[in-house]
Amino acid sequence: MRTFIFDVLTDLKEKQTNLTETTFILPSKRAGLFLKHQLHKFINRPIFSPIILSIEEFVEDLSALKKIPNTELLFLFYNSYKQLTPKEDLESFESFTKWGQLLLQDFNEIDRYLIPQEKIFNYLSAIKEVEHQHWSLETPQTDFIKKYLSFWNKLNSYYNDFTQSMLDENSGYQGLMYRKAVENLNAYIQNNGNKSHVFLGFNALNTAEKKIIEELLEHNLAQIYWDIDATFIENRIHDAGFFTRQHKTKWNYFSHQPFNWITSHYSKPKNISIYGIPKQVGQAKYIGNILKDLQEENPSFQNTAIVLGDENLLIPVLNSLPKNIGALNITMGLPLKSVPLASLFQTLLEIHKKDSKTFYFKDLIKILSHQFIRPLFIVEGVDHALSIINTINNTNLVYVTLTKLKEMVTECHELLDILFLDWDTSIEQVIENCTALILLLKTHLDKNKSSNLLALEYLFRFNTLFNELSRLNTTYHHIKDVSALYGVYKEILASETLDFQGEPLQGLQIMGMLESRVLDFETVIISSVNEGLLPAGKSNNSFIPFDVKLENNLPTFKEKDAVYTYHFYRLLQRAKNVYILYNTEADVLVGGEKSRFITQLEIENIHNINHNIIAPEVPIIKSLPNSIQKTSDVITTLKSIAEKGFSPSSLTNYIRNPIDFYYEKVLGIKELEDVEETVAANTLGTVVHNTLEAFYKPLEGQFLTPEIIKAHKSNISKTVTLHFKKEYKAGDITKGKNLIIFEIAKRYVANFLDLELKQLEAGNTIKILAIEVNNVVPINIPELGFPINLTGKVDRVDEYNGMVRLIDYKTGNVQQNQVEIVDWEDLTTDYTKYSKSFQVLTYSYMMSQSNHIKLPIEAGIISFKNLNSGFIKFTKKDKAGYGARKEALITQETLSHFETELKKLIVEICNPTIDFVEKEV
Repeated sequence: MRTFIFDVLTDLKEKQTNLTETTFILPSKRAGLFLKHQLHKFINRPIFSPIILSIEEFVEDLSALKKIPNTELLFLFYNSYKQLTPKEDLESFESFTKWGQLLLQDFNEIDRYLIPQEKIFNYLSAIKEVEHQHWSLETPQTDFIKKYLSFWNKLNSYYNDFTQSMLDENSGYQGLMYRKAVENLNAYIQNNGNKSHVFLGFNALNTAEKKIIEELLEHNLAQIYWDIDATFIENRIHDAGFFTRQHKTKWNYFSHQPFNWITSHYSKPKNISIYGIPKQVGQAKYIGNILKDLQEENPSFQNTAIVLGDENLLIPVLNSLPKNIGALNITMGLPLKSVPLASLFQTLLEIHKKDSKTFYFKDLIKILSHQFIRPLFIVEGVDHALSIINTINNTNLVYVTLTKLKEMVTECHELLDILFLDWDTSIEQVIENCTALILLLKTHLDKNKSSNLLALEYLFRFNTLFNELSRLNTTYHHIKDVSALYGVYKEILASETLDFQGEPLQGLQIMGMLESRVLDFETVIISSVNEGLLPAGKSNNSFIPFDVKLENNLPTFKEKDAVYTYHFYRLLQRAKNVYILYNTEADVLVGGEKSRFITQLEIENIHNINHNIIAPEVPIIKSLPNSIQKTSDVITTLKSIAEKGFSPSSLTNYIRNPIDFYYEKVLGIKELEDVEETVAANTLGTVVHNTLEAFYKPLEGQFLTPEIIKAHKSNISKTVTLHFKKEYKAGDITKGKNLIIFEIAKRYVANFLDLELKQLEAGNTIKILAIEVNNVVPINIPELGFPINLTGKVDRVDEYNGMVRLIDYKTGNVQQNQVEIVDWEDLTTDYTKYSKSFQVLTYSYMMSQSNHIKLPIEAGIISFKNLNSGFIKFTKKDKAGYGARKEALITQETLSHFETELKKLIVEICNPTIDFVEKEV
């Protein structure tokens, strides 16, 4: 295909231009590489290569200033800020970085557009003064208002001191170099009267660029080639030609010289396919599908480009490429913040920013589990990181000190020191710790270098980053604490990339929108063509208000939209096959509805457009319940469980969901032990149970008296605290939710003792027969042919006014209808309604079989959240609804009916022909 660069070189050859003596100036370095690649087609003898520069390189040469990195600019600017701001008004460097970067962008813009800085800063100050008069009528002005207005009054002083400090060192930022380049332009023209310049591929130009190019054109030292289509020039409202129309009509040079060039490529036939695809990642996956189809016709993907409207799609796109892709070039770098190592140092700085002595357990586990850190803790096959994590979980440590960490393991103390020691000593020590960690990681990765090349590249870049931080702080001394270091670290991380190595002139090209300048491709795939991404929309990261920008001819969102409109349509000009992808799922964070560019393409009606909405192929999968067959091994395990004893809770677990019973009892899978940051409900229940056991166990065989209960009431706090320490281990119950739960536990016990006292004072007699009775009772089921036991612990058995009661404590809320049944068959079918009744009857059956009690008895629940109901008795009803006859006494007949259902349940559990089938819960 004939590219724009090829056409420019063809024209220069026809004009017999001496390429050796020509300086080519393009919008980007990448465009210069493609230009150099095309040169050999236009020369038939050895020549010295022409000078090929990006516009920024040309301006830097013209200004004679050395460019300073953006991060260092912040440090330099803070010098000026400190010098000109009274000590009492001075903000910390950390606070300054949050607005300093924004002000630097405004300085840059003002300089690039050659705005008289004093004029615009005085204008801004006057505006703020007027605004203040509208929104604050206080007189005299408050200190806050005075400081606010003083800031705006000082902007010109900040600018002058800041720029002068750089000029004194012959250095500057981009905008300052542009301003200085214009000042040096006349001298450059006088000293280079025979030099030829060729500008090509430009569109939006700032005032300094316009001035430089116009002056060189007027002095016949330059030629300029525009890449614009007649469609955009002739249509006076088309944003793709917004800037070029201005240049054509407003530059004096074009009043007497031809305008090169206006082409007609855009109107030529093109295959344009537009795809609406759900979500950003969906687009990445569909790009992979497009490439597979293209690969059949163009295996090398020559003259094919993927242009990412959202550069965050880079990794998903790379993961979606066909496996046999061949040559590949990625113009954009991988953002350093996306590298796994970035999260490690971010977490380290975050936790030390909070506290360098005591560490929150989740932060610790996050660091110890990190993919780069975990291998360092493995010594001779022993995972010491896992040991620390298990100890934290088992001892319920929410906050951990370094001393405590070292007590948990006998190895890796040096590594623990690097990660957690002396981070509050000095910033130099913090950076030294980070560097030491990098060297430790490098030593580990060098052991298997061939498989860790990418990880070693990560380490190299982060070593460079921390060396730069060390240099900046040594030079300027602005970083005083870890919090400020963290802010600067994030600032550097946001702008740094990990560059890819590829074939810049061959195969598939992956790039961002700005990297596509001047380049042409036959096949173009453009992703994320959504409002808010292409174009970016009405974002205004600036201290300069919209109306002030208009007044001073500074670019607004309107001009920025026009820039992206040009780039978008320029990609389409010479392309033959265009694939445009957009996200159909509106997301205010990463782009809303489809871009106006798509609508505009459709309204123009110049090309045949195939517009499709792509829905992901979602297979219809019938949701079948999980089913586990009872193999011989499972039956063997069930026999072992049966011999040890089925507990009431395990049986109700089976009733609730057989699969849960299988996982817990057969496979032995337990819930993950984790730190209880807040006291869990089961821990609260255990503490209350154990406290009551401590009070009542010594009273077995005795009648309760008011004096005994009153004596126990005075020991509630001490006993509850003791059992909390046993169950909650090192967990803190002195503050927050845990303190509330601790008080609730004391209240539960106190309320229960008050209930007992009230009953005793009312003349009732209560005799404690047994507390926390352990039972192991055999049950004879001949059809199974192997021994089966029931096991369980009964909370309390007492004698109330001569009637034996079996009591189960519940810290939850239990109502009377939860311990009532009508049909015996319901006991083993409905967990939600009858699990409490099943448990109470199981305890009664075991106590009866073991001869601990004689029938009839009463059995039921005392609910600590429903103490007003007192002892909630199990009840058998003869029918449902009102008017039913209720029987609360548990007799031999009652237990016989229950035994029938119990045996049926156990037979079902142990029956090899009945699978464990999941229930919908």
